[in-house]
Amino acid sequence: VIDDLSTGRLENLSPVIGNPQLRVITAKVSEFEGLGDLVKGSSEIYHLAAAVGVELVIQSPIRTIQTNLHETEAILEAASATSVPLIIASTSEVYGKSEKEVFSEDDDLLIGPPTLGRWSYACSKLMDEFLALAFHAERKLPVLIARLFNTVGPRQTGRYGMVLPRFIAAARKNAPLQVYGNGKQTRCFCDVSDTVEALLRLMKTAAWGEVFNIGSTQEVAISDLAKEVIRLTESASRIEVISYEKAYARGFQDMFRRKPCTRKLLLATGFQPSTPLEGIIKRTLAKNLGA
Repeated sequence: VIDDLSTGRLENLSPVIGNPQLRVITAKVSEFEGLGDLVKGSSEIYHLAAAVGVELVIQSPIRTIQTNLHETEAILEAASATSVPLIIASTSEVYGKSEKEVFSEDDDLLIGPPTLGRWSYACSKLMDEFLALAFHAERKLPVLIARLFNTVGPRQTGRYGMVLPRFIAAARKNAPLQVYGNGKQTRCFCDVSDTVEALLRLMKTAAWGEVFNIGSTQEVAISDLAKEVIRLTESASRIEVISYEKAYARGFQDMFRRKPCTRKLLLATGFQPSTPLEGIIKRTLAKNLGA
């Protein structure tokens, strides 16, 4: 594991930290001098490093773009030297402002203007995809793209705007659950265990040069998510609706829906995420480490 811990915590690995097969290197992927040798000795690579969270994207656009581009370029260069199989984690954000009800891997993408920093994350992750597929086409690197749709889990932090841990932290304090926009925007939340299983199965397919959606198809409005968190925590919290302009900045744009078509994943692996939303919330409630 290589991680600079800029948005993560070493404590997240506490259940396995004593495993002799685990080595943790605290560094940026692009700045670790031993990356080439480490990759050369690997049988497969899962590149998950990225800037995360809408708040981070808005507040630190340079960091967001450089992190997404530089780290991916470094791992692609290292992997291509010895053709180590590689999965690049991308995001549902690349679908942009499209108003389709369900997103498929071969859909056109509609990114907002560069004058709105909100889209810098989507655009930089899309460039990761282009670069990875260019390495596949030109250098025959065995690489595939996994577009993740709102992966959540017990150790996720709410510090960078992630909605579920943010709601849970507020509900536990009986504080207002702040819903941005009108609350009618919908998302599909995928349990991290389902995401991991999908990634492991995709690696075995050797479907190099392909793009796959990974996510739940159970859609929920953000206002309804807030109500469900309040119900399951038996909280006295109320819901507070806040405009995007007040929460972020003037001109902020959001995706109204973000539901994946997972047929391609199912056909390739025989698997699709299936953990229901209530189960995800309950599992997160039982172990969540807080905001």
